[in-house]
Amino acid sequence: MTSTGIRLHAPAPGWSIDADVVVVGSGVAGLTAALRCEAAGLTTVVVTKAHLDDGSTRWAQGGIAAALGDGDTPEQHLDDTLVAGAGMCDEGAVRILVTEGPDAVRRLISTGAHFDTDADGDIELTREGGHHRRRIAHAGGDATGAEISRALVEAALARGVRMIENALVLDLLTDAEGRTAGVTLHVMGEGQHDGVGAVHAPAVVLATGGMGQVFSATTNPSVSTGDGVALALRAGAEVSDLEFVQFHPTVLFLGADAEGQQPLVSEAVRGEGAHLVDADGVRFMVGQHELAELAPRDIVAKGIMRRMQEQDAEHMFLDARHFGAAMWAHRFPTILAACRAHGIDPVTEPIPIAPAAHYASGGVRTDARGRTTVPGLYACGEVACTGVHGANRLASNSLLEGLVYAERIVADITARHAEDRLHARVPVPVPHPGRPAHPLQAAEARFAIQRIMTDGAGVLRSDESLSRAAEQLQRLHRDARDALDENGKTAEPGVDTWEATNLLCVARVLVEAALRRQETRGCHWRLDHANRDDTAWRRHIVVRLNPDRSLAVDTTDTADFPPTRPHQPSQEQ
Repeated sequence: MTSTGIRLHAPAPGWSIDADVVVVGSGVAGLTAALRCEAAGLTTVVVTKAHLDDGSTRWAQGGIAAALGDGDTPEQHLDDTLVAGAGMCDEGAVRILVTEGPDAVRRLISTGAHFDTDADGDIELTREGGHHRRRIAHAGGDATGAEISRALVEAALARGVRMIENALVLDLLTDAEGRTAGVTLHVMGEGQHDGVGAVHAPAVVLATGGMGQVFSATTNPSVSTGDGVALALRAGAEVSDLEFVQFHPTVLFLGADAEGQQPLVSEAVRGEGAHLVDADGVRFMVGQHELAELAPRDIVAKGIMRRMQEQDAEHMFLDARHFGAAMWAHRFPTILAACRAHGIDPVTEPIPIAPAAHYASGGVRTDARGRTTVPGLYACGEVACTGVHGANRLASNSLLEGLVYAERIVADITARHAEDRLHARVPVPVPHPGRPAHPLQAAEARFAIQRIMTDGAGVLRSDESLSRAAEQLQRLHRDARDALDENGKTAEPGVDTWEATNLLCVARVLVEAALRRQETRGCHWRLDHANRDDTAWRRHIVVRLNPDRSLAVDTTDTADFPPTRPHQPSQEQ
C-alpha cells in the first residue's frame, strides 16, 4: 500500500524519541497492548490525548462479555454475536473473540482488575441486550470501565511504561517503501516534550477509540474525534463499515438541544429487569422481539424511535422503580448519581431516555492479527474494524475485543521485531513534504459538522438527508481546499483545527458509505430502503483516501473481507 502523501498542516517536528512500538491511546486496548509489549522486552511509548484514564474505557458501565458462567459456552456467545451483527460479522474473527476471551479476562483479573463477586466468591454475571445467557462481568455495580482503566493504568505505571500525556497524534511516518516508521504528535502544555515532535518506531498500534463527537449528542467523551481513523486514511489505510454507527437506545434525555457527551443509562439496567415504557406506562417493546427490552441494540433503538414518531414525543422512559432504593444504590450507583444530578430520581420516577450516538462498529480494516493495509500499522479497539461487530455490536463485546485483539497484535509485533533484528531492518522516515497537502478546518467547523451529521446521518437516514449532508460536508472540504490551493492559506494549526479536520474526514467517509448502502441493516436505518437486502448488500463498503483528497469507495464482492496484505497471505485470513 502506497501512502497518499497527505499530512495535516503542522510545524515540522522539533524533537524526537525512538522506540520499538508506539501505542496511540490508553484505554483497554492500548494499555493491554503496551503492557504485553513491555513484557516481551519491546521499548514501548504510549501516546494519549488527555490523561491516561480520560478515554472511552472508563465510561463503560455495563461490563465485559465472556463465556465464564456455568452452562455457557463460546459457541453460544458466538451465536448471539452473529445474530446481533445482522449477517455482516466475520465468523472467524468472532470465533477468535469468544474462544480466546475467557482467558483474556482472567489475565485482566491477574493484572489487578476486581470484578463484582457473589457470596461464594464467584464473578457475578448479568445480561444485556442480545445475550441469551448471563455472561456480563461487571465491577463497582456499574463502573466496570473505570475499574478496568484503574487496574491497567496502575499496572502500566508500575512497570514503568513510558507515557506521553496530553498529546494529539497527527500523522503516520513512513519510510521510502511505505512501511511504518512512527508518528508525529503535538504535546499540549509544559512538560518534558512540548509542541510538535515525533516518536520513531517500526510498529504503531492505533487504539484511539471512537468518533462519537462527529454527532451533536453522544455518549463519547470530548476526545473522541476520529483521530485514528483520519490518520489511517491519510496514511493510505482502508476503512470499512463506517456507516454502522450504533446509537445507544437509553441515553439520559437532557433536552432536544443537548450537545456534547450525554449520560449513559447502561443496558444492564434492562438486564436486571427495567422496562421501556411510553408516557402512558405502556411497554412498547413487548411483542416486537422475543427478548423485548433485551433485543439487540439496533432493534431497541428503532422501537424507541418508532414509538416517538407515533406519539410525536421527544423521548421515551425507562422504568426501574421496582428495583427499590437499596438495589439502585448497590448495583447502579453511577447511573443513580448522574440521574439525580440532573433532577431525576429513578427510585421514584421513570427515567427519560432517547437514543444517542454511541459506538462505531466499523473503522480501520484489520486482519485477525490487527494488521492494517499499511505495513507496520496496527489497530485495535473501537478504531478498528476486525469483523467482530458486523452491522451492530453485541453489548459488552467491545472491552473484550480490545483485550483479545491487543494481545494478538503484540504476538505479531514480537515475531516481526525478531525478524527485523535478524535482518537489521530499521525504517527511516521520509522527510515531511515542504508544502502541506491537507488544509485545516476552522475550529468552529466542528459544530457545523456535528449539526450536519445529526440532521442528515443520525438514527434515521434517507437518500435525501444523506445527499444533503454530503453536499454540506463537501462544501466545507472544498472551501478549505480551494483556499489552500489558490493562496496557500489554511486555518491556524492547533488542537481545535486538527480535531475539526479529522471530524470532517471521518464524516465524509461515513456519509458516503451510508449513501452507498441502500438497505436497512443493523444500526444502519434507511427510511427509503426499509428492508434488509442480502442479495445486493451482504457485503462490505471499503473506503480509501486518494492523493487528491477525494474518496475511493468500493464494495466487496461477498461478505468476506479481502486480505489486508495480498502479497503476504496470512493463515488466519
